Amino acid sequence: MIRFENVGLRYGMGPEILKDLSFHLEPQSFQFLTGPSGSGKTSLIRLLFMSLRQTRGLIQVFGHDLSTLDKQKLPMLRRRIGVVFQDFRLLDHLTTYENVGLPLRVAGKEESEYRSDVMELLKWVGLGERMHVMPPVLSGGEKQRAAIARALITRPEVLLADEPTGNVDPPLARRLLRLFLELNKLGTSVVIATHDIALLEQVDARRLVLADGRLSVFD
Repeated sequence: MIRFENVGLRYGMGPEILKDLSFHLEPQSFQFLTGPSGSGKTSLIRLLFMSLRQTRGLIQVFGHDLSTLDKQKLPMLRRRIGVVFQDFRLLDHLTTYENVGLPLRVAGKEESEYRSDVMELLKWVGLGERMHVMPPVLSGGEKQRAAIARALITRPEVLLADEPTGNVDPPLARRLLRLFLELNKLGTSVVIATHDIALLEQVDARRLVLADGRLSVFD
């Protein structure tokens, strides 16, 4: 589904922060992306989501070479990928319900088509009673759960989650991990960037480990 070959990344004229990354994501795979703080996990997530362009090397997403891809086709590819950012990126003027349903609305669906799915997912992540609340009123953990629900509502082929349990307590972290695992069983490839050792120990999964800008893969 996604393939990296000798990928390097630098910002401006600075040194390379990611060096010679070579790996691939298989359909229906589940993996953790881990490494020390500042090792480049968020930058790699952004490369996977195509919001950054590599400095060198080959990246293929769903069979498309990103270095030669028409930029007008990027939104089409991004719609096949769900992403949970650390800063949530919720829209403050929309309710929790409206934020979660927004990707489907943007895709042209009528609210009647997705209302029940949004409500069910919000209940699952513990926001059933908060669906009509605006983001500024939500706690950090509630915003995190809303962001996760928004990423999942389109049933993406790939889910990228950057520290998805960073603002929730351990019981909810385990519940969200089960949600990611269930989504994986339904066919979605999952990449969870985390430094939470307790989370890593709960699942015997492939690990992508970043250190000093280089990636090691442990199957």
